[in-house]
Amino acid sequence: MKHLLASGAVGVGLLIGSSTMASAQSCEISIGSVLSITGSMAAIGSAIGDAGKLAVDHFNEAGGVNDCSVKYILRDDQGSPNVGVDAAKTLVEIEKVPVLLGAIQSGVSLPILTSVTVPAKVTQISCCSSAPSFTTLAAEGGTQGYWFRTLPTDRPQAAVLAKIAAERGYKKIAIIHVNSDYGVSLAGRFKQDIEKLGVTVTNMVAYNQEQASYRAEVNAALQGEPEALFLVAFPADGATVTREWISFGGPQKFVFSNALRADEFVESVGAEYLADAFGIDNAQVEGESVDAFNKAWEAAFGSAPNGPGLHTMYDAAAVALLAMEQAGEATGTAIRDNIRKITSGDGEVIYPGVEGFKKAKQLISEGKAIRYVGATGPLEFDQNGDVTGPYLIWGVKDGELVTLDKWDNQRVSAAIGEIDN
Repeated sequence: MKHLLASGAVGVGLLIGSSTMASAQSCEISIGSVLSITGSMAAIGSAIGDAGKLAVDHFNEAGGVNDCSVKYILRDDQGSPNVGVDAAKTLVEIEKVPVLLGAIQSGVSLPILTSVTVPAKVTQISCCSSAPSFTTLAAEGGTQGYWFRTLPTDRPQAAVLAKIAAERGYKKIAIIHVNSDYGVSLAGRFKQDIEKLGVTVTNMVAYNQEQASYRAEVNAALQGEPEALFLVAFPADGATVTREWISFGGPQKFVFSNALRADEFVESVGAEYLADAFGIDNAQVEGESVDAFNKAWEAAFGSAPNGPGLHTMYDAAAVALLAMEQAGEATGTAIRDNIRKITSGDGEVIYPGVEGFKKAKQLISEGKAIRYVGATGPLEFDQNGDVTGPYLIWGVKDGELVTLDKWDNQRVSAAIGEIDN
């Protein structure tokens, strides 16, 4: 993800307001975001934060929410649940935000949800937390409907990766995963799925983040002579693990989780070592909505939106803002109750960007229905706040990240059905 912040480095507690208001406005609405913008996830977290800011800037340029300007308040969770909860409390209790975007890691999002946002009746929308525990909690009534996420759960990710690994002829595979809800869940699900397809998991090793070396974990994973490695990690630590795997003679056949689809990961490892690697990420369907976001990102930052969480973070912010516009008020409950109204049904289609948001505001003011088709394509949230979506399979060729294949919803469902049956 070759990306520099438009306004310099993001700091803890940075307040980001629009400088491109369509007209002078006397009222202001704050929305909060808690992301990992320092530590091992700094590279992807900062860019994800900018995706949320871009949606806010677009909405402000379109006239703001209910004629009020929107202030985007970004806080750093440092990859720590405790820090994340404290940051969320400040946003909810002091800044009085009605919606919180985040976090990236499931292990940070979950305690924020249960101890901060749900008790305060604040809607929480994550771009990037994929653990199935949220679905379970929602089904049991624990989220009270205040939880949404704009990317699919890790269940389909695991099935697709297992299916491809088996088709590539791997008979023995090792797993190294970050010791978090995200890593434990995705690695465990992958192990179940790939073993059903006749592949042996030689070892499954967890690691703790931000260590100088992972030699012990790599050497443990190399036991049993695996033919390939499935790595669930974030770019900085993932690069360290991969380099050490290679240096200790591990086979240069890799299966990578979605968070590793980042330019800095490829550059840090060395593209020449990743010729037989493949990974997964949430895909964007082709069409006007995706093109609109991609062009807007390139105009703002001078590069393609090439990295995890950018499209889904933009959509998280966009649906929150559109829900507030639809509701005519900025409360957590109003946002919760209007998100599905602006993402499903037969309303007039709205695309990302200033012109799309202007159109949405006009239609809403006329009492007409809208349906937001976002940076990731169509969004439809089920009763648990989950979405489904296509996937892309990525690899590395000529030193660059490339898309090797795309899986639509039907193909993903077929793979899950094959494994489960």
